[in-house]
Amino acid sequence: MKYLTAGLAPAKVLEIFEQICAIPHGSGNLDAITDFCEKFARDRHLEVIRDEAHNLIIKKPATAGYENAAPVIIQGHTDMVCEQAADCKKDMLTEGLDLCLDGDMLYAKGTTLGGDDGVAVAMGLALLDASDISHPALEVLLTSDEEIGMLGAEKLDCSPIKGRRMLNLDSEDEGVFTAGCAGGNRTECVIPVAREKFDGTALKVTVNGLRGGHSGEMINRGRANSSMLIGRALDVLDCVCDIRVVSVDGGLKDNAIPVESFAVVVVSDEKKARKALEKFGDDLKNEYRTPDPDVTLCVESAAPTVLPMTNADSEKVVTLLTCMPNGLIELSMDVAGLPQTSLNLGILTTSENEVSASFCVRSSVSSQKEMLKKRLTRMTALLGGTVSYFGEYPAWEFKSDSPILKLCADVYEKKFGKKPVITAIHGGLECGLFSEKMPGLDCVSFGPDIFDIHTPREKLSVSSLNRTWEFLLEVLKENRTH
Repeated sequence: MKYLTAGLAPAKVLEIFEQICAIPHGSGNLDAITDFCEKFARDRHLEVIRDEAHNLIIKKPATAGYENAAPVIIQGHTDMVCEQAADCKKDMLTEGLDLCLDGDMLYAKGTTLGGDDGVAVAMGLALLDASDISHPALEVLLTSDEEIGMLGAEKLDCSPIKGRRMLNLDSEDEGVFTAGCAGGNRTECVIPVAREKFDGTALKVTVNGLRGGHSGEMINRGRANSSMLIGRALDVLDCVCDIRVVSVDGGLKDNAIPVESFAVVVVSDEKKARKALEKFGDDLKNEYRTPDPDVTLCVESAAPTVLPMTNADSEKVVTLLTCMPNGLIELSMDVAGLPQTSLNLGILTTSENEVSASFCVRSSVSSQKEMLKKRLTRMTALLGGTVSYFGEYPAWEFKSDSPILKLCADVYEKKFGKKPVITAIHGGLECGLFSEKMPGLDCVSFGPDIFDIHTPREKLSVSSLNRTWEFLLEVLKENRTH
C-alpha cells in the first residue's frame, strides 16, 4: 500500500491512521474496524479481550527495566462522526475516506476525517507494534460508539483491567491537558394536552437566526435558546389577548443550543398580537445584540390541521417554556470561567396528545445534577406531566493533586520549555464512566491539534501529531513508579 504521508513523522502512527481511514467506521458500523484492531494485536501475539459491544482490551507486557512499574492504560474510541459536504456522494457506510495532504494539514475530501478518535487508535496500535520503546505494561483500551452516548464504555466489563493510570487520547488541542469533565443525562419532560375548538386567527411565530452551539462548550456564552424565546413570545401574546397553543417545536439535538423554533397559536385579536410581537422582536434584537445579533422573530398566517389546545393546557405549555430552568446555573469554584452546572432545552416537539421537552443536564458536581433533575421533575409534576431519564453518565472530578497529571505537566514543561494548559470541560468524556467503574483511577486527557472536528472541514496537524507522539513516549518512559 502506498501511503500519502510516507516520509512524514510519526511514520508508524500515520501509516496505521491511513489504514484506519480506509475502513468505514462510523458509530454503529464497527465490525470491520474492530476486526482490524483485533487482528493487528493477535498478529503480534498479544492478549486480546473483545466483548459483544465491540470494545477491545489489548495487553502488552512491560519492557526491560519496567517490570515492577504500575500498568498504564492507553484509551481511545474506534468510532467516528460521519458528516459530509452537500455535494459529496461518498457512501460512508461502505467506503473509506479520500485523504488529502495540504502542507501540514491532513484532511478527507468532502467528509469528516475521523481524527476524533482515529489518532488515539493509531497511537495505541503503534505502541503495540513497537519493539524500541520503553514502557510499563500497557493496556490499550479501545471503546465503541463513544460518539452516540459512550455506549461501549457503559457496557464494558472493566474487571480484566489492572491499571489505574489512564492516558485518554481523545482531546484536540495540543498542550491542553483535560483533568475533569461534567456528568450528565437527558431528561425528557412530557405534558399531556387536550384539544378543543377556539375561534380566532391562527399565526405561526418563528424565532431563528441564532448562533447556537454545543450545549456544554457554549452554554456560558450568553447565546439565546430559540425554544425558550418562543415561550416568551407566547407569554407576550397571553398578556394582550386570549390565546390557544396549537404546537411548539424546535431543536434537533439535546446537546446543541437550538437555533430555530416555532409556535402555531390561535389568537383572539390578530392586530394586538402582531403589534405586541413586533415590539418583542425589537426587544430581542436589543437583548441579544452581542451574543446573537441576527436573532429574528417572524409572524405569518397559519392554517393548522388540528384543533388548538384547551385554555388550561395552553397555559401549561406557556408555563413550561417560561418557568423551566435553562442555561448556565453555576460556575466552577476550581477552574475560572468553567461552567459547573447547566441545562439546555435541546428538543421541543408536539404531537396530538402531548408536548415533549428534552433537556441535556450537565454538572461536574453530582449532587447539583440531581438537584436539576428534581427541579425539572417537580415543575413537570405541577403541570400534570411525567419525566424520564436517559443516558446517565457520571462526572470526572477535577483533582489538582493528580499524580498522572503532575507527571504529564512536568514532562511537557521539560520537553517543550513551557507549561501546559490544565483545565476541565463542561462536556462528557469516557474518563467519567471509567472513574466510576474503576475506583482509584487517575487519568488525564490530551491529544494533537485537530480543527473543526465533526465537520467536513476537519483537519489534523501532522507536526502536532508528531509532537504529541513524542510527548506520549516520554511520559511512558518516565512512568516507573509502582
